[in-house]
Parts: sequence; C-alpha cells; structure tokens
Amino acid sequence: MKSKKNLLTLVCCLFSVVSHAQTLQYDKPAEFFEETLVIGNGTMGGIVYGGTEQDKISLNDITLWTGEPCNMKIYSPDAHKSIPAIREALRDGDYPKADQLQHDVQGHFSQNYQPLGQLTIDYLDTETAATGYRRWLDIGNATAHTAYQRGAYRYNTEYFATHPDSGIVIRINTDNPKGICARIGITCQLQSHLRTEEGKTLVNEGYVAYTSMPNYWGGKDSFTYDPNRGMRFCTKIQVEGDNVRTDSNAVVVNGSTEVVIRLVNATSFNGYDKDPVTQGRPYQQLADARLKHLSASSYDVLRERHIADYKAIFDRVKLSLGETKPDTRSTDVALREYIDEDVFNPDFEALYFQYCRYLLISCSRTPNVPANLQGLWNESILPPWSSNYTANINVEENYWPAETAAMPEMHFSLLTFMKELQGSGQLTAKAYYGVDRGWCMAHNTDIWAMTCPVGLHGGDPQWANWNMGGAWVSTHIWEHYTFSLDKDFLREYYPVLKGAAEFCLGWLVPLSTFNPQLQTPNSQPSTLNSQPSTLNSQLDYLVTGPCTSPENDYVTPDGYHGRSFYGGSADLSMIRECLTDARNAALVLGLDADFIAEVGDAIARLQPYKIGKKGNLQEWFYDWDDEDPHHRHQSHLFGVYPGHSLPDGVNSVEDIHRAAHKSLEIRGDRTTGWSTGWRVNLYARLHDARSAYHMFRKLLSYVSPDHYRGPDARRGGGTYPNLLDAHSPFQIDGNFGGCAGVIEMLMQSEYSLAPQTSDLKPQTSDLKPQTSIELLPALPENWKNGSVSGIRARGGIAVSMEWRDSKVTALTLTAQQPCRITLHVNGQKKQLKLKKGDNKVKM
Repeated sequence: MKSKKNLLTLVCCLFSVVSHAQTLQYDKPAEFFEETLVIGNGTMGGIVYGGTEQDKISLNDITLWTGEPCNMKIYSPDAHKSIPAIREALRDGDYPKADQLQHDVQGHFSQNYQPLGQLTIDYLDTETAATGYRRWLDIGNATAHTAYQRGAYRYNTEYFATHPDSGIVIRINTDNPKGICARIGITCQLQSHLRTEEGKTLVNEGYVAYTSMPNYWGGKDSFTYDPNRGMRFCTKIQVEGDNVRTDSNAVVVNGSTEVVIRLVNATSFNGYDKDPVTQGRPYQQLADARLKHLSASSYDVLRERHIADYKAIFDRVKLSLGETKPDTRSTDVALREYIDEDVFNPDFEALYFQYCRYLLISCSRTPNVPANLQGLWNESILPPWSSNYTANINVEENYWPAETAAMPEMHFSLLTFMKELQGSGQLTAKAYYGVDRGWCMAHNTDIWAMTCPVGLHGGDPQWANWNMGGAWVSTHIWEHYTFSLDKDFLREYYPVLKGAAEFCLGWLVPLSTFNPQLQTPNSQPSTLNSQPSTLNSQLDYLVTGPCTSPENDYVTPDGYHGRSFYGGSADLSMIRECLTDARNAALVLGLDADFIAEVGDAIARLQPYKIGKKGNLQEWFYDWDDEDPHHRHQSHLFGVYPGHSLPDGVNSVEDIHRAAHKSLEIRGDRTTGWSTGWRVNLYARLHDARSAYHMFRKLLSYVSPDHYRGPDARRGGGTYPNLLDAHSPFQIDGNFGGCAGVIEMLMQSEYSLAPQTSDLKPQTSDLKPQTSIELLPALPENWKNGSVSGIRARGGIAVSMEWRDSKVTALTLTAQQPCRITLHVNGQKKQLKLKKGDNKVKM
C-alpha cells in the first residue's frame, strides 16, 4: 500500500511540473466531444471524457466501415457516353445544359466510417464529492490522465493506446483503503451482442451495415443491414483487480485499490477487395490473441513499451518560439484568451504544433488505411461527410506535415492505400470518362477504394463531378521520394504515379474542342523547361473539359451561376504537377523514354495561368466572378502550395505569386478550419510573414462545442477547446495544415532535376539533382527568437537551427548522403557541400 500511495503522490505532483508546451490541461471533466482527450495507436482510438461519477471512453477502430468491395462494380457503365454532349454544350456556351448533363456522369456514394462503442465506468462510491479535479494529456509520452480527491483520498486514472501491443490500457488507483467500487460496461450503436467470459472479461461482437448513405443524403433510411453481410468486429475488455466479478453483462469491481483495464478489438476487414464475411480475417481469433498478448505483460511493461515506441517518432522534433511565463490556466481558457486578449503565447503555439504531430502519430499507423476526415475519432454512425477520404483537399492535407515534421512512417498509410485505388480507378477512367489508360479518382473514396464520381445522378456537380483526386493524391509519391531519396520506394510506386499521369494525358483535350477557330502551337522541344514562350489566346493549348473548381461556382456575364466549364486553373495546375512528378520519377529510374517525351510535349502545351482583371490568379477560363468571393476552397492556388511546378513558361514565378496573393486578399480571412490551415501555408510560400501568422492565429480562434447552446457560444472555423480543428464540425485536416504551416514559415525547400546534357535521355547519369533550402522565409515578428531541431528538408536533409532577432545564429544540417545544396539564410545565398551526417554551418 505504501508504494501505491507514493505512486499516486508522484503522479498527482507530475501534473504541476510537466511543461505546459507538452500538456493539454483542464480543470473539469469533458461534457462534449470537443472537450475530450483523444488517444490512439494508429488503429484503435479512445475519446476520453474523464468523469468522476461516470467515466466514458468512446472507442474506434480505423478499419470499421459500412460497405463491401466495389472495385469490380460500375454504377454507371455508360456515363462516358455523355462526355461528348457535355463538351458540345460547353462549346456552345450552354452552361445550364452542361450542368444538367453532368448528372449522367455520377455514381454511388462512399460508405460511412463507424464508431466501435463506448466503454463506461460507473463509480459506485461517490457519496463524497470530488474536489481538486485535474485532467490532462501529456503529448510528450502519449498518456492521458485524470486526478482528483474524495475527502482525504486521491484517485488517479491513466489511459494510453499502445501501438506495439495493439490495445488500449487504463489504470485506476487510489490510496483509499476501501478501494475502488465500479461497474464497467460497454454500449454500442451497431448490431451487436454482449456477453461475459472467464469472470472478468466483456466480449462485444457484431456487424455493420453492408451499405449506407451519407448523412446529407439518406436520412433515417441510410443503413441496410443483413446478418450475412457487412464487416464483423469483436471487442474484448478484461478487468484486472481485487474482488472482480461479472454481473449481467458488466464487470463489477468491489474494493480494489488498483484496477487495470485491457481493451482490444479486431475486425474482419481483410483488404479493399475482400468480402468481409466470406474472405474476412478471423477477427474472433485475432481478438483472442491480442488480449492474450496484452495480458501477458504487466501494466508498467506495457506503458514502458508504449512510451518508447511513441517517443522514437515524437522526439525527433523540438520547437521553441520564445519564452513564456509559467502558465497554469486550462487549455480551453488559454485558447479563448489567445485571441480575445490578443496575447503572444509562444508556448501555446508550440503546444499546438506538437499536438498536431501527436495526432498524426496516433491516427495513421495502419497500412492501406489512411487517416480520414476525423482522423480516427468518431462517435456517430452518420458522421459528417461519412468521415470518408475527401480527395479535393482534405485527405491530402492530412499528410502535409508527414515529411517536414519528421513522421514519414505515418505517410505510408496513404501511400500504400494509393496502390489499392488503381483497380477501380482504371474502371472509373473508362466507364465515366472514356479514357482507356491510367487511373483516376473523383471527389470521395473510402476503405473500399472507390473512385467514381458520387451523386447518384442527382448530386450537385459543384462537388460531385470533380475528377482530379488521383492526380492530386499521387503527387505524394514524388513528395516522399524528395525527402527520402529512396529509389526502391520510387520504383515500387512508380506505376501508381505513372497511371495517374496517363489518365491526365488521356483526359486533356485541345482548346479547339471548345473553340474550333484556334491554332495549334508550334512544337516545342522536350526539355525539362519546355513551355510555350508567350501567352497567345489563339493557341490551341491543352485543357480539361468538362471540369469544375472544387465546390465553387462562377457567375457568367448574363447572370448564370454555374459549375461546369473548361480550362480550369485548378485542374491544370494539378495536372502540371502530376505530369512533372511522373516524368521526374521516370528520369530518376531510367525508364520509359517514350512516356517522358509524351509528357514533355503535353506540359509544353498546357494552358498557362491567366491573370484576371482584379490582378488575381484566374480560377475560371474566362474572367468570371465567383458566386462567393470569400469561398473556402482556393484550389486554383494549388501550384503555389502544396505544388512546386512554377513557372508555367509564360508567367514568371513572381507574377504568379503576385496574382495568387491578390486572390487570397479577395478570399479574406473568415473561412473554415482546414481552409485557414491551407492559407497559412499559401501566405508562407508567398513570403508574407504577417499574413501567414495572422491566418495561424485565426486558426487558433476559439470555437464552442457543436452541441453547446449557451448564449456565449462561438461558431465558425477555428479550434475547439481540446485543440481539434473546427471546420466546423470537427475535421482533423486543419490541425495538419496548421502544423505544416508552422514549418513553412520557418523553413522551405525545393528538390528539382536539371539535365546535364541538352537532350533528355532517360538515364540517371544525365541528371543533376538540385536542392535549395531557405531558412526563416516567412518568420513572424513575434517569433524573432527561437529554435527548432529535426525538421526535414527535401534532398534528405534534417535542419536544426537557432535564431535571434530574426537571424539564424546556429545551424546544423544532417544529410543522408553527400550532396551540394543552395542555402538561403540571413539574406545571403550560399553554395554548400555537405558530407553524410551532421554539418555545422558557419553563420
């Protein structure tokens, strides 16, 4: 007993001394999801409320989705037959007809990500009120805690989700000699059956709907269940302690000074193309094996392994943005006052950055299953937008900090998933677009790797008909290579990237498709920089059509508010990036000379950017107005960020940047959480430190929980009390956009290929990789003193630096291999030769 008392004292004291920059802290239990603490091991997630009379931990498994394989099913096999008619309508300027015909080019919706259940701990000894309550999440070791007193006795709970041991573990202890009295159960919104076994274990088995509709479409009839169809799951909860027994589908603890709860789950998901019933994993045996494994180790051993595994990733990056006085305020109070009182709080800003890294480590460690719209954490069977993978920004934004913030392992959940998109993506390319090469993906996808445009012939083309998802997401392949320089990886994933590029080549059409009077431009040589030399509106450039600009509408001069058009800047910037990446990969690997030449010719003929009458980067082919000038999407700025393929051969980088900046000015600063995160990066890439930091602070605007109805409720885009991103509702992408934006303000890098010879033979020896690193490119005035270590630049280089008065004073570059780089630092341009390992650079 004495050792347990000492442990409790240590844990309770720990809360007061842990660095605020490593801790989210609160002085009351969570009432709403947006106040909870989230934990995760990359597959299983827990949403911790930390109650003193009833504690609730909502549970998730990232593989638990409605639906069945769809890769060989085509909802609209003749959809492509409408493409010529849509193009004809666009040629004739009949935009209403084009929008109507776009309904023909739509298929089924994605499936819904499902909640697993909710663990409840009802305390039976609550006559004495709880006092001195504290709740906190230590992101330094990925453990959540509650601590309080009842009378003279302390009670403490610690929660963590262990990746190496595949489960969630909870320990409750007290120095009260009468111990803990509690009833432990689980509730579930799905079709399930609860039973007990072995006197101390709860088992909940069930299945989900074999098909469902999104929350905005199906209503009460969204789900279709069949006991013989749909994914299966098995959740096991084992309770260890003194005086533990089962009672009516619950486990009762009656007087134990320490209780350890071990929780595991397994689903029958066995891959995107496997029926979860007839070809599923043996989920019951897997759950049994996982619980047996988890039970074989003590709590302390499990905790030690969990922390070591987590810190091996998390501790790679350290960040200080200045000094702050010790802060004992609750995190929700600090968040509210951050904007209300216009305070400078560098510890809080660093906490937000590191918390976002914590989130990606916690939700993205399952092969072939990326972090979804809510990362891992969802309590609803009808979550917003199905909690799916939305490919017109959101799933990609989830992974913007994976490389720069030194978490490349997390990136592989998305990268491996891309392989699975190819099969259905090839069918979608043929059936919906009449393109018989490569693969594509539209607006949404899910765990079953669907790729078709959604809408069921009734969706608004504004969001339903966009088809550049494959082009965008595939750019992450070259992105990972530029950081890792791993040719084996590039060789393995090259077919995926090439396939996305091939669809783009097949989907592009001459501008004369819509205006037969145009000329064909003179042939240009196939070089890395081959582009038309002058902008001529009479040249027959390559464009896409029909196209949409994600979720935005235009207004024609005669007042029509339309969706469908041709020659969109967003499409062309993504295609330019995808084609350039695929060509670079082929060059590095020494493959596909004909493909390299074809891509070079296509890039040379792509419609360049246009500058509008307001000085903005034009979104539409014509200089039309936006229906909503302040729209949340800014897809036409893709080439600025996250893209790299500027200039376009006609407009200089400076001209494009100036026009992009004007577009951002017009968009304004009131938008959703994820869009705010994107704008942080855009302004940083434009070297506008003031605006980038302004948007970062806007991202940290306090937003009330969705179901809070008080008179002081705050709505809109920003950040919830638990620092999760508010679209609103909760979407995790804004967290990751903000995290990436911090690094983009501190460091930017480029990795490009330049030929050593005049022709482009597909030989690696012909290429000279060029790496450029720029330090403090958009440093906010408030961050004039600081340090960072472990962030990653392209070219396989880790960056650690200190700065004072906005000047770098100490710099170490750690290179994977010997290389030459161009370094932009303190207003100087330096050519450096780096050896493998650490290189201290003289300032």
